[in-house]
Order: sequence, then structure tokens, then C-alpha cells
Amino acid sequence: MDYRALGSSGLRISALVLGSDNFTNPTPADESERIIATALDAGINLIDTANSYAAGAAEELIGATLRKLGRDDVLVATKFHYPFGPGVHDRGNSRQAIVRACEGSLRRLGRDHIDLYQSHRPDMSVPLEETLRALEDLVRAGKVRYIGSSTAPGWHVATSVMTSERLGIERIVSEQSPYNLLDRRIENELVPACQAHGVGVMCWSPLAMGMLAGRYEQGRTGDTRAAVRGGIYAERVTDAGIRVGNAFTALARQHGLEPAQAAYAWVLAQPGITAAIIGPKTVAQVASALPAAELTLPAALLAGADELVTPGSVVASFFNSAPWMRWKHV
Repeated sequence: MDYRALGSSGLRISALVLGSDNFTNPTPADESERIIATALDAGINLIDTANSYAAGAAEELIGATLRKLGRDDVLVATKFHYPFGPGVHDRGNSRQAIVRACEGSLRRLGRDHIDLYQSHRPDMSVPLEETLRALEDLVRAGKVRYIGSSTAPGWHVATSVMTSERLGIERIVSEQSPYNLLDRRIENELVPACQAHGVGVMCWSPLAMGMLAGRYEQGRTGDTRAAVRGGIYAERVTDAGIRVGNAFTALARQHGLEPAQAAYAWVLAQPGITAAIIGPKTVAQVASALPAAELTLPAALLAGADELVTPGSVVASFFNSAPWMRWKHV
């Protein structure tokens, strides 16, 4: 397994990060536990979750599994922002919401600290200084080790870092954004901003809802996340995305590569990218993804990918869960 520094921090994380959005929903708890064990045995050292995944059940399962495996060396990243209760302060990025969310996550995880605590989305209704000072207090209290953001615009990441430096408080070390061959927009501003300010970039949805893994080669199917969950997930799967995704899978096979592994490796080969987050539903899927961490793609494949989707452009939008993004499908 390849390990990379997370931004300018001293934290080193595996090139593949284990995502947990499928844990307990739809993946059963016993299969989720086996997924964790398989990933850790292969050298993955960071599990990413959120208090909103399966209404907190994902955090509970991760904590219980790590205790069962005796793995107190594994890094756990979780997030706050989305509703975790009915109260007015059970959501958002205010000091009140952040402290409440942190206490809940620590309780469900059964840990005394969170290794990486991330804002799941920006909250433009709350002063950024309030959010950062609340996170600073959690770090000083020993409840959080590092802080980060997710699905934020480049200007927001830069402003966050500069605000922290101006105040002399804890600064974000990471940004977690959607990134895959079908949506390359973070290459324009967000990645350069992160590179300039020493912020690591972890990427979610590197397989583009399976469009880059051959899931739609026979047309739309009923067992994909897009079909099962609908809503924003279904919006991401477009006819154009399927067409380009199938062209990429054909390109990968021309070079003797499994499409999913090539899609992960493509993300990891891009400038400024620290890690790709895998979101397996089965043990077989996590086992299949593992070789991508050390896979070097041929130059011809990289050039072919650029011909399919021009750098910085978009075929299918994966920012449709970001309220600040105004772009719509055409």
C-alpha cells in the first residue's frame, strides 16, 4: 500500500481510503465487518464515515468492529453538518451544532478522539470564524486531532486557511471532493488552491456511480445505487456519462486493465490528489479495488482519457449535493 502525506500535515494516509456510506444500508453488518477487516489487512489505514451515514449506524459499526479486531491504530475520519436529530442545532456548522455532533460521534464510535473531523458541507449561514474556533477548541480538548472540509469551493478552502492563519488557530489539512473522469471541475480552481495552501485532497465517487466500472455496459440496471436510492444519486447517472464511461471501460480493457482499478488509478495519478475513497458494498469489491493503489497507468491510457473528457470539464455533475453549485445538466 502506498502512503501519502495529507497536505502539509504530518499525517500519512493510505492512497485508498475506505468509505462507509454503504455500511448497514444496504450492506449487512456482518459483510460490512468483513469489508473493514479485508481493507485493514491490505494496509488501508483510514476509514471515512459521517454522523449522517445510516443515521449514525455506520459510526457504531466501525467503532465496534475496530474494538473487536483490536485495531486502535486505525485512523477514523467522520463529518458533521447534515441533520442528526430534530432540534434546530442538530445540523449545520455553528459552534453549538459542532460540539453536539462531535459528542454524538465519539459516543457512537466508542473512542476518545476523532482523527480527522470534517465539515460535510460548507454552511454559508454561519461565520467561518465561528466554525473554525469551535474546531480549534475540540482539538485543544483532545477530542479531535486534525480538521478538514468536504465538497467546498476553492475560494472557501483558501479563505478557511487564511482565516485560521490570521487568527493563529487550527487550520484544515484536507478537502474531500467529488472527482472522477466524468467530473473534472476541481482541476480548475480547487486543486490549485489546495496545492497552494498545503491542503490534501481526498476524492469521493472515483467510479462515478459505477459508470467508469462497466456497470452500465448493458444499459441501466436496477441494482445500482442510482436505481435503489434515486434522487441526487440518479441525477448523476446521465446518458452522456454512461456513453463516456463505457468508452473508458473499453479503453482500460484495451490496455489489459480492469476498468474499476483503472478508474481509481486515474484519480491517484492526477496532480494534487492524495487519496481515492472506495465505497464497496461487498468484500469482493474491496478486494478488487486494492491493486489500484500501486498501479501505474500507461501514458496512452492517460492521453486517451483526456480525449474522452477534456481536463477541467464535466460530463456528469457530482456536485449536485452542493447547494453553492449552480450548474445544471443540459
